[in-house]
Amino acid sequence: MLDLRAISKSFPGVLSLDEVDFSVRAGEVRALVGENGAGKSTLIKIIGGVYRPDKGKVLLAGREVRWRSPLDAWTAGIQVVFQELTLFPDLTVAENILLGQEPRGFLGRIDYGSMERLAVSALERLGMPIDVSRYVRGLSVAEQQMVEIARALVRKTKVLVLDEPTAVIAGQDVSRLFAIVRSLRAEGVAVIFISHRLEEVFEIADTVTVLKDGRHVTTAPVTSIDRKTLVSLMVGRDIADIFPPAPKLVDAVPVLRVEDLADGSRVHGVTFHVGEGEIVGIAGLVGSGRTELAHLVYGSRPAIRGRVSLDGRYIENRQPKTSIQAGIGFLTEDRKAEGLFLQLGVDANITAPRLDRISHSGMISHKAESLVTREAMADFGIVAPYAQTIVAGLSGGNQQKVLLARWVRACRRLLILDEPTRGVDVGAKLEIYRLTRSLSARGIAVLVISSELPEIIGLSDRAYVMREGRLVGELARSNLTEEAAMTLMTGGMLA
Repeated sequence: MLDLRAISKSFPGVLSLDEVDFSVRAGEVRALVGENGAGKSTLIKIIGGVYRPDKGKVLLAGREVRWRSPLDAWTAGIQVVFQELTLFPDLTVAENILLGQEPRGFLGRIDYGSMERLAVSALERLGMPIDVSRYVRGLSVAEQQMVEIARALVRKTKVLVLDEPTAVIAGQDVSRLFAIVRSLRAEGVAVIFISHRLEEVFEIADTVTVLKDGRHVTTAPVTSIDRKTLVSLMVGRDIADIFPPAPKLVDAVPVLRVEDLADGSRVHGVTFHVGEGEIVGIAGLVGSGRTELAHLVYGSRPAIRGRVSLDGRYIENRQPKTSIQAGIGFLTEDRKAEGLFLQLGVDANITAPRLDRISHSGMISHKAESLVTREAMADFGIVAPYAQTIVAGLSGGNQQKVLLARWVRACRRLLILDEPTRGVDVGAKLEIYRLTRSLSARGIAVLVISSELPEIIGLSDRAYVMREGRLVGELARSNLTEEAAMTLMTGGMLA
């Protein structure tokens, strides 16, 4: 169905793709994996008409095509659901789903009734009862992702590209999505599935292609390769232990105390603590209130009641500014909307929270800023041509590393990590885990929120479980298992 031959693409200072061959058959699910910077995003943007290759050919159903724009690829039946959402926040759900193919009525006017019915049908196929008259701006990230997928399903599709589709959904939403992928495969659609969650690759894909440093490494049936081999091909080395060893903590002195915190809608009377040098996980299904709790603690979401104290002192007038001053850092789950200054450089993004450290007499020292940035780029493995490189042009993994570099530099007592490895490759995950454990070894309290239970289990010293805005259980490391966590997350009781 789709055949890319000897595709090369360069950007200033970077060879992103080097004569890559890639193909996918009708009725096949092809996984595309590799570390951040391997060239996956560039390849799918060439498939979707966002970029033109410098060299090579693209063939669709045996005929060479030259996309002038994404519209050409879309019209030809190629639908791409990008990792970074491409919805219009001030249009309704229905308007987003049917964008470009709105049903028309009398005198060519948009038939809004038919449009809403078609949108409802697409969402029902995904099992998502979202009000299609709502504006997208008011949806959660997980709901927006499902709207993005629904938009692809209403079109006649020959090739469907899913770039990290499960990064912000979990549980039954993932099961429903996989059921849709299997039905599309049965209908003869070619599906390209990109994910850093390798267990999903083995569950849904027929074949897997590995890219590394812009080159094709291998393509193989998933039945002929195991996880360890796949990881080694992706990162170029063997992976022994994914999570660094955790020291034995004895009566850690509380750094963070949260008492009866609530926002009146998504979080209801939550009380917990995090000790010095302790990594505490927050587990829960999408919609359980995990992210809202993090924002309440940090002060970026208003609370109707409750108190937050750091080292025994209550943080009054809690907001991001006062939290930063108190020594709290917050890596948000939505790095583009809430974390990064996309049109500023790596240097400005890293130094933003603590400009006082690189300023003299109220003026920023660009020499000091450049020195801090170069050190951070080396320490965190940030791949960018220059310290002033605009962050919007970096890969998702490098953007995440920029945020980590920022908050590790800024926080002194507590670091909140909300989905720290979302859209991050295996090699970068290992670095983030190593860094998180090294921060705890320095006495920093770490609060980790993740939709990946193995991440919570492997990284946490203990964990709380949330359900419907409330903490429903606490699990010590000795009994922190997927079964125990899932039992609490789904409303069960532990024996």
